[in-house]
Amino acid sequence: MALVGTDKDMSFYIGREASKLWKRFCAEVTTEINLLAENWKYILGGLICQYIHGLAARGVHYFHRPGPILQDVGFYLLPELGQDRAYISETVFTTVFLSFVLWTFHPFIFKTKKIYTVLIWCRVLAFLVGCQLLRILTFYSTQLPGPNYHCREGSKLATLPPPDNILQALLIVPRGVLYGCGDLIFSSHMIFSLVFVRTYQKYGTRRFIKQCAWLAVIAQSLLIIASRKHYTVDVVVAWYTVNLVVFFIDKSLPELPDRTSALLLPVTKDSKSKEENHKLLNGNLGDPAEWRPRTQINGKIVEDGKTVHEAVINGV
Repeated sequence: MALVGTDKDMSFYIGREASKLWKRFCAEVTTEINLLAENWKYILGGLICQYIHGLAARGVHYFHRPGPILQDVGFYLLPELGQDRAYISETVFTTVFLSFVLWTFHPFIFKTKKIYTVLIWCRVLAFLVGCQLLRILTFYSTQLPGPNYHCREGSKLATLPPPDNILQALLIVPRGVLYGCGDLIFSSHMIFSLVFVRTYQKYGTRRFIKQCAWLAVIAQSLLIIASRKHYTVDVVVAWYTVNLVVFFIDKSLPELPDRTSALLLPVTKDSKSKEENHKLLNGNLGDPAEWRPRTQINGKIVEDGKTVHEAVINGV
């Protein structure tokens, strides 16, 4: 009998938590849809710029001419991984990339709300676009012979024949992304990784994860050179360029709004509507006991789960 009672209690607990999770998810979806309706132009513009960047990287491949690998101090100091182990650097990059993407969607699941998904991606896309515009100007200014295996003399992939039609020139295929040549200075992988890690450094809450993220970026830098995917200069330039671009763009943008602010949703004179808006912004549509007070200290985020933001009406 005791076992049956325990099973019933467990089923009741699971059902109650699942119901809370679903309500929290629906509340967050509603909030993010409202934000997307206000900021869709920034998201769309950022995505279009991602396509333009990919198109520019493919375009420079038509100009690439293979030649002797340039002298590089990183190539002397780091042993070559070889083609069979070149996947290691891509594995590290993929881990950083996917981890960050999943983190940006954590408000849909977790009670503690640190960011708005739409607003954080508006900010990230602004950082990426600024860095990628500089990158396009750089690798079109001077085309270096690629050090990667498929970009060397004798490889059929080192050069691209002229496109047969405009559609072929505008079409970006995954194979072209993986086997591009000529878009060297500066590393696109480093752009994404540094932007993601710097963003989590500011808005994340777990100190251990921040430390691991920076170690992963450092390891990725070395692995990119060891895999001969880039020259050392491509990685070095990325380190200071991306950090400077992010610093200045971040200063020019308004800070992200506080999650407890009710300014993002219309507030009526009806006290019940105000209460519902408060619940919605905190991801709680059910029990008021789930409301959690959030501390605000100088627009910063306190480590290990304590949240603080600067309340702004139109934060992007």
